Amino acid sequence: MAEKLKIIPLGGLNEIGKNMTVLEYGKDIIIVDCGLGFPDDEMYGVDLVIADMTYLVKNKDRIRGMFLTHGHEDHIGGIPYAMEQFRCPIHATRLTAGIVQLKLEEHQLQNAVHLFTHEAGEKVKAGCFTVEFIHVNHSIADAVAFAIKTPVGTVVMTGDFKIDCTPASGDMIDLARFGEIGKMGVLALLADSTNAERPGYTPSERVVGESFAKLFQKAQHKRIIVATFSSNLNRIQQIIDVASRYGRKVAVSGRSMENMLKVAQELGYLKVKPGTIVDLASIKSLPKNKIVIVSTGSQGENMSALYRMAFSTHKQVDITAGDRIIISASAIPGNEKSISNIINELYRKGADVVYEKSEGLHVSGHACQEELKIVHGLVKPKFFIPVHGEQRHLQLHAKLAQSMGMNPRNIHIGEIGTVFEFTGKTCKVNGTVPAGRVFVDGSGVGDVGSVVLRDRKHLAEDGMIVVCVNLSSEDGSIITGPDIITRGFIYVKESEDLMDELKEVAMEAIDRCQRKRVRDWSAIKSAIKNDLSGYLYKTTKRNPMILPVIMEI
Repeated sequence: MAEKLKIIPLGGLNEIGKNMTVLEYGKDIIIVDCGLGFPDDEMYGVDLVIADMTYLVKNKDRIRGMFLTHGHEDHIGGIPYAMEQFRCPIHATRLTAGIVQLKLEEHQLQNAVHLFTHEAGEKVKAGCFTVEFIHVNHSIADAVAFAIKTPVGTVVMTGDFKIDCTPASGDMIDLARFGEIGKMGVLALLADSTNAERPGYTPSERVVGESFAKLFQKAQHKRIIVATFSSNLNRIQQIIDVASRYGRKVAVSGRSMENMLKVAQELGYLKVKPGTIVDLASIKSLPKNKIVIVSTGSQGENMSALYRMAFSTHKQVDITAGDRIIISASAIPGNEKSISNIINELYRKGADVVYEKSEGLHVSGHACQEELKIVHGLVKPKFFIPVHGEQRHLQLHAKLAQSMGMNPRNIHIGEIGTVFEFTGKTCKVNGTVPAGRVFVDGSGVGDVGSVVLRDRKHLAEDGMIVVCVNLSSEDGSIITGPDIITRGFIYVKESEDLMDELKEVAMEAIDRCQRKRVRDWSAIKSAIKNDLSGYLYKTTKRNPMILPVIMEI
C-alpha cells in the first residue's frame, strides 16, 4: 500500500504561540518551528509553556531535521527543551541561526546540535523531503516561508508573514516565487491566520519610522526612552537612524535587547555609525536631550527594563518629569493590564507617555485579509489548513478561502495533535497523537501538571489550614494539639474565636475516631478534613486547603 503524507500540528492551533508542526512520510520526519507560549493568569508560577513532544521523542530516530521560519520566541523558544530530549540538525536563515546559537549556549547545548545556515532561495534535502526557503516580510529580519516537496505533492507553509512593498530593510516578499510554485501545483497550504479578522492590508514598517521622526522632533529638549520588542530589528534600526539624525546617542537596556543587538551587529543586520551606541553606564555624563534609551518591557513584563524604570528599581535609569517615553508595540492579548500599570506609574512620575493608541507607533508583522487573499490566489492549493491562531482566526481564514472559490470540503480546521493524512488526491483526518501543554517552572520541565496547578489555584484563591496533632502510640489519645496554622486564609490575631472553634471541631473528629477504635492515620486525617471543611464552609463560605499532620509519640 502506498505511504501517505502526515501533517501533525503539535502547537499553534487554537492558541497564539508555541508553533510546531510535524511532517511525516514513511521513515522520515521533519519538524517546522519549535516555539513556546506564555502562561495565562490561571498558570500560577509557570514561566513558559512548550508543546508536548512525546510523539517526537518516541520517533526520534526518524527525525531528519528541524526547519525554522524566523527568530521569534513563539517559533524558536522551545528548541533548547526539544534538544534535551532528542537531537536533530537545525536549518535556519542567518539571523534566526544567530539567535538560536545564543539559546543553545545558554543551555550548554552548542556542541551537541548541528546548526546549518541557509539563504532564501536555497533548497535542503532531508530524507524524502526537499525544503525550499522563500523570503517573506515580517517584524523580524530573515523570515522565510517553506515550499516542501514531498512524494505526494508540494506543501507550502507561510510561517508568519506580511506583504510589505517598502520594508525598512531588505527586499519585498518574494511573491513571484509563490506564483511559480502555485503554477507547478500545490497539494496543501498552511497559512498564518493571526490577522485573519482584520480587513485590508497591514501598513508598512516605514510608517513607524515616520512617526518616530515626528515624535523626536517634538521632544527636542527631552530625554527619549523607547520600549519595543528586542527582535524587531527593523524598528530598532529606524530608532537608531532617527536618533542619529537628531544628534542623539543610543543606549540599550534589557538583557534580550543587548543580546539581540550584539548578534545583529555581528551579522551585519544593523547599520550603525561608529560612536552612535553608547554604554548605559555613560549616559549620566550626557545632556538629556542627546540621549535615546531603547528598552525591553513593551508588554509590561515584571522583570523588564521599562518595568524597573517605572517602579524605581532600575540601577542606572531614573524616570524624571519631562522624560518622553514611547511604547512602540501593541499589547499581546492578556498583557493589557500589566502594560496599563506601567503607563500609570510612568505618568505618576511626570513622564510624557506616547503609546500605541496614538497614530503609527506600531504596525503588525502579520498579513491582513487582502494580503492573505493574494497568497491564496498565487499558491492555488488543493487543500488548505489555517494555522497560527485561535479558533475565531482559523474559522475566519477558512471563510476567506471559501470566498475565493475554494471547496469547503478541502478546508480542514484541526486541533493540536490532529493527524492530517494526504495522498496526491485526498486529505482526511486520521486519529491523533499525544499533544498538549508542558509547563516550564524554573529548571523543572513538565513536573508541574494540572493537579499542581489546581492546588496552586486553590491556595491562591482560598489559602490553607494546617492541623497539627500528636497522638499516643499506645492508645491513640491526644497528647498535644490540635494546633491550627493558617496561611492566606484569615488574619489569626483578629479571629481567635474562630480558631478556638476549629480546634474544637478537630478535637471532636479525633475523639469520634477513638470511640470507633479507628487507628488508621488516613481515616483520622480524612475525618478531620471533612469536619473542618464542612464547618468552615457553613461559617465563612470559604474552602481553604486543609492539611492534617499527625505524629505518634
